This record gives sequence, structure tokens and C-alpha cells, in this order.
Amino acid sequence: MQLIRLLAVFLVLSGVFAPGMEAGAETVDDATLRPLIQALAAENFDETTKAVSGLAKTGDARVSAILNALTAGDLYIVKADKAVFIGKRDGSDYAATDPLTGAKLAPVPRNAAEKIKVNNRLRRDIAAAIGGLTLMSDNPAERRSAAETILKTRDPESIALLDQAIAAEKDSGIKAVMQQAKAAAVLNSTAPDDAKIAAIAEVTAGNSRDALGLLTPLQGSDGPVGDAAHSAIDSINGKLALWNGIQNIVYGLSLGSVLLLAAIGLAITFGVMGVINMAHGEMVMIGAYTTFVVQQIIRASAPGLFDYSLLIALPAAFIVSGAVGVVIERGIIRFLYGRPLETLLATWGISLVLQQAIRSWFGASNVQVGNPSWMAGSFDLGLLTLTWSRLWIIVFALSVFAVLQLVLKKTMLGLRMRAVTQNRRMASAMGIRTPWVDALTFGLGSGIAGIAGVALSQIDNVSPNLGQGYIIDSFVVVVFGGVGNLWGTLVGAMSLGIANKFLEPFAGAVLGKILVLVLIILFIQKRPRGLFALKGRAIEA
Repeated sequence: MQLIRLLAVFLVLSGVFAPGMEAGAETVDDATLRPLIQALAAENFDETTKAVSGLAKTGDARVSAILNALTAGDLYIVKADKAVFIGKRDGSDYAATDPLTGAKLAPVPRNAAEKIKVNNRLRRDIAAAIGGLTLMSDNPAERRSAAETILKTRDPESIALLDQAIAAEKDSGIKAVMQQAKAAAVLNSTAPDDAKIAAIAEVTAGNSRDALGLLTPLQGSDGPVGDAAHSAIDSINGKLALWNGIQNIVYGLSLGSVLLLAAIGLAITFGVMGVINMAHGEMVMIGAYTTFVVQQIIRASAPGLFDYSLLIALPAAFIVSGAVGVVIERGIIRFLYGRPLETLLATWGISLVLQQAIRSWFGASNVQVGNPSWMAGSFDLGLLTLTWSRLWIIVFALSVFAVLQLVLKKTMLGLRMRAVTQNRRMASAMGIRTPWVDALTFGLGSGIAGIAGVALSQIDNVSPNLGQGYIIDSFVVVVFGGVGNLWGTLVGAMSLGIANKFLEPFAGAVLGKILVLVLIILFIQKRPRGLFALKGRAIEA
């Protein structure tokens, strides 16, 4: 019985007989492909590589599935006659399929078959071959992926296929990638100098960071190719320097937005009441944990609303953190006005109590706060890759700043806060209840810190120590910008963020921060009230 099975497999794979097909009915294309498929069973990898290359050159759509099966380890040979088949385990046998026609074959005993082995070099060759075969696919994503694969492998044998694909391609974006891939393949080939110089111009026009890797090996060449490569590298380096500067500015704005969110609430409380609130970072932490609780409730009761979880968490975090701030002000801080050192020590103690309370309720480990789908992923801007979360942080920080400005300029609470800031005794004489202004101001600052916690939960670890990483930076931003001045806080936060990003490549993250701090200390020596000092009789006195 086993001999009959092996004979049947051999007859089908050799083209003598196939189910539903008369003898001699095989097409010319099949007759060309059969020997190449059989050659995949060669005993050395060099011969297998040649067979892969030969299959790819045929351009037949069926070759892609055969090579994918080879990569996946699903291509086998019958030991007796070396016939090739696609096999899947089925008990003690392999369920066999003809790799060319897809026809189901008689089962092959597992001890009668042997897997066709591949190594890493052969896998790369197969990937390049599959990439070339999918250049003409109906699926745009597959065509782009195929072009990108050739761009990485720089296979000269793909040039002819690329020419056909470029001529037929309608999508300008995919066509540009194909042209880059062809240029890379030409540079890796034995093409004449004029073709390589044209390829260098094509690679340079793409403004890709990968272009340096393609052109650097040619820089030492003699003649016009080396000169063209050298000029192209200088041009690309100039463009990269410009884009690196833009990247530092954008990343600095992102860091500045984080600092602004963390410091803006402190600017209000410190400016109006002169309270050195060391528990401000814990208000940020409470906002982040409120986001975690909101997401847990949504996951359990309404998973479909998860993408809206941050929008739901924003008012919740503002209310919770603001309420905690009012309680702290009414319960402790109002008894310590005029005693800054005792206020500092009291708020530091409060921060320790709040941290321990969070550890008791949620544990000392980090908690997981998820990212909504609209904050995931990234996009390209020229040679700059930006994440959506980084962009949304900038937009959110500026939105909070704008809303807070409206509150201070257009509401009765804002009017009273400004009056108390400029001259507390005169505001009290005019009938403003300054103790309640202090409580609401402290609550407003704490609520904004809670909103900052919602944003920071998307880019930082949410733990009981979250606020400690921002409290010092927040004070630095407030003092540098001008105590109590929101515009100063905005300019100070963005300036420090950009300065940090420009110093980091040269000095490192830690030394960069130290240098920034030294510069701020020197600046404060010249302008003790910061960039934008508040004006008022009480302040000037």
C-alpha cells in the first residue's frame, strides 16, 4: 500500500497524471515551472537559491504561494523520488498538495518525506523574490511592500521587473518608492557610470535617511560616480541637519507642553497665594489615577466607549483633584499663610500622605492606562516621524492654556483672582471674600494639575511617584517665566523644552538639565521676577 501511495505521488508531481486532467494536457508554463520547483529539493543551498531566482524570473503568480510555503517550512520532498509537495501534518501522514496546481494528493507517510530546509541567506533571497513577484499585484499595499523589500535588498535582478511595474503604476506614492528601489538596485549592479549617476540623482531626490547607506560605499569610487556620490552625500547631510533642527524644535515643543501642563496650575496657586505647594505633583498623580479608574469602569461596563475614555476622564480628574485641593487649602494651608517655610513642610507632608494612600488603594506597582485608537500610531512630515500622542499633547496643552486665559479674563472668578493677585488688602476692602478666592484658586490650580495627569498618563508610567518627576521642573518653569504670569509660564515651558532637546545630543539628558538649571540661575540673578513680572502695588512693594 505504501508503494502504491508513493507511486501515485510521483505520477502526479511529475505531470504524467493529475486528477481531472488528461495526459499531455499540461500547459507550456507548467512544463517550465515543474523542473524549477523540483530543483528546490537540491542538496545545497546555492542550487536552491538558483531555483528560487529562476522561479521569480518567470513572473508566474503561483510562484509566490510556493515560495511562501518554502519559507514557512511546508515544502517537502518524497525520499524515494525527490518529488516536491506542500504538506500539512495529519496524524502519522502529511496531507499533500500539488504546489503548482493546488490539487489534493494522496497522503504521504511522515517517515517517507523530508522537509526542504532553508537558511537565513535563502530566506532573504526568497523575501526578495516574493517582493518582485508582488510588484504587479492588484493590492496597492502589496505593491508598496514589494518595492520596499527590494529597496532593502537592492537585488539587481529585480531591475527588469521594476521597469515593468513603474510603467504600469498609477499611484504616485508607490511609483516613487519603486523608482527609489530601482535606483538602489542599479547602484548595487554592474550598470554603466551614466546609469549609476542617474540612480544617485534619484536616490538624492528622495531625501531619505537610508540614502546615505546607499551612497557611502560609492564615495570612495574613482571617476564621475564617486564625485556624484560625494556631492549627493553633502547635499543630503545638509538637508538632514535642517530636519534635525526642526525635529529638536518639535520634540522640544512636546516636552514644553508636558512642562506647561504640569506647571500651569502651580503658576496660579503660587502667583495668587504665594504658597509653595510641594503636593502639586500629587494632584497630577491623582488625575492620572482617576483616568485609570475611569478606564477600568468603561472596560467592565461599556467597552465600546473606550476611545472616549480620556474625554470622560478629563472632567472627572478636574473635579477629583480640585476637590482634594480645596480640602487641603481649607483644612491646612489657610492656617499657614505668611509662613512659607511651614507651608512648604506641611505640603511636603501632605504629598507623602497622598502617595501612601495611593499605594494602599492601588498598590506600589505601575497601573496600566490604555491609549485610545486616535492617539496610537505615527505619521511622516518630510523626514520627520511624529507620533499622534506627541501631537495631541501639544494641542491639548495649548487648549488648556487658552481655556484658562478665558476663565481669568472673562469670568467673575478670574476678575477676583486678578484683583487679589495685584493687591490683596485693597480687594478685601472692596468686599471680595479673599479666603474663598484662595480656596477656589487652589482648587482651580489643583484641578488643572489633575487634567495634566490625564495627559501624562498617556506618555508616562502611572505610579505613586508620578508627580515627583515633575514638581521641581514645574517650579523652575514658574520662576523662570514670572510668578503668577500664565504667558510667562507658556514661554518658559516651551523655551526650557526646546533648550533641553538641543542640549541633549551634545551633553546628555542629565548634564543637559544641569546646564539649563545653571543658565536659569544666572538669568534669575539679572531678572529676579522672571521673564514676565506681574505688576501691582502689593507686588511692587
